[in-house]
Amino acid sequence: ALIYTGGTTGVSKGAMLTHANISSVVQQFSAWFPDLKDTYENLLGIYPIFHSAGYSVGQNLPIWNGWCCTLVPKPEPGAIVEMLSKFKPTFLPGVPTIYTGLLRNEKFRKMNLSFVKGYFGGAAPLPEDTLSQLRQLHGAIIYDVYGATENTAFATVTPWGGKVKFGTVGVPLPGTDIKIVDLDTGTRELPPKEAGEICIKGPQVMSGYYKKPEETAQALKDGWFYTGDIGFFDEDGYLTISDRKKDMICASGFNIYPKEVDEILFGHPKILEACCIGVPDEYRGETVKAYVVVQPGETPTEQEVIAYCKGKMTGYKVPTQVEFIDQLPKSAIGKIMRREVRDMDKKKREGRS
Repeated sequence: ALIYTGGTTGVSKGAMLTHANISSVVQQFSAWFPDLKDTYENLLGIYPIFHSAGYSVGQNLPIWNGWCCTLVPKPEPGAIVEMLSKFKPTFLPGVPTIYTGLLRNEKFRKMNLSFVKGYFGGAAPLPEDTLSQLRQLHGAIIYDVYGATENTAFATVTPWGGKVKFGTVGVPLPGTDIKIVDLDTGTRELPPKEAGEICIKGPQVMSGYYKKPEETAQALKDGWFYTGDIGFFDEDGYLTISDRKKDMICASGFNIYPKEVDEILFGHPKILEACCIGVPDEYRGETVKAYVVVQPGETPTEQEVIAYCKGKMTGYKVPTQVEFIDQLPKSAIGKIMRREVRDMDKKKREGRS
């Protein structure tokens, strides 16, 4: 299969996935849930089939196991709630923006979802507030997964029936090796609790990018896929994603992970969504700017948002600029596209110069 990347940080590229890649990730995922081997499950197909996650889990996993996948034509909260009520799926995949939307839906909050065995969170780790609300409302376990199109969507997942650690994306799937290397040379493997670039090796890793030999050589080295993601392992082997290398902000010599600031903003009661980027600053080199979508009916001020952040994080990480926006650009599966936010901001600045 030729599946194109989401283009979150750059131009979309065609990942060449072999039959072995596709078959392997389905078997790896199936092995992760051994007690479901002979059961009949129904997944709610929120991810589009042309996306690597929808292709692997929404289509191929149910076929392999003899399960059902109920496709969602339009993954909006109201439509999802209707399909939950009608089809009673046992697993509900989603991304943070989908779960945030569902939690704002009164029908969802009042539903009896005892038929749901688990939620899957992908594209980005779920904010703590979203995670706690889901647990309080319905009790089902949220399984965070991590991967990329280049490794057929999946590399880690929260252990089935095992320990759940908030903020992590679980441990490597069977047959998958993951190492963390330093950001300077990309060759020195780092110990637990030290952040670096995440590298993946396994039978699900692509053969390369279609007609892009230079990009392939940069991404695949000695059998390892260099993801461009920054993360670290804890002492138990659970992986935490810090951010994308290309997204890192350097302000006054300090490295700032915008995702960390995003998650703080998500905790503000008047904020629905947020996306932070680095913008030029004469004094600091770069500074943090937050693009914010507010909750319906709310009107927070820039000063209010900045003051909230000052009480939650180190000073150099606090946004110095806040811009309110009606909606943030998203991918086909609802992932906020930070690259497009950066491009939008750059055009605004160039238009003012």
